[in-house]
Amino acid sequence: MSSDIPFPAPNAGKVPFAVEKDFHDLRGLFHQLNNQLGIILANAELLESRLESKDAVVRAGHIVSSAVEAIALADNIRDHKGRSGE
Repeated sequence: MSSDIPFPAPNAGKVPFAVEKDFHDLRGLFHQLNNQLGIILANAELLESRLESKDAVVRAGHIVSSAVEAIALADNIRDHKGRSGE
């Protein structure tokens, strides 16, 4: 199955972020990442609820699980940023 939506999406641009800035800016980056993962999660759950094919439901369920794991991983990385030896 293919989509008419190009990837990467046109006009998506890069997230305005400079590595040189302080850790406060990292919180903003993690916030943006969580927002995007939340959108993926919500759409995957919606898709999962509307699919009729068992195989497709299983695949959508994998997307849901992966999005939840990615959100947890991003939170874990955010909570441990700047700590050495962990």
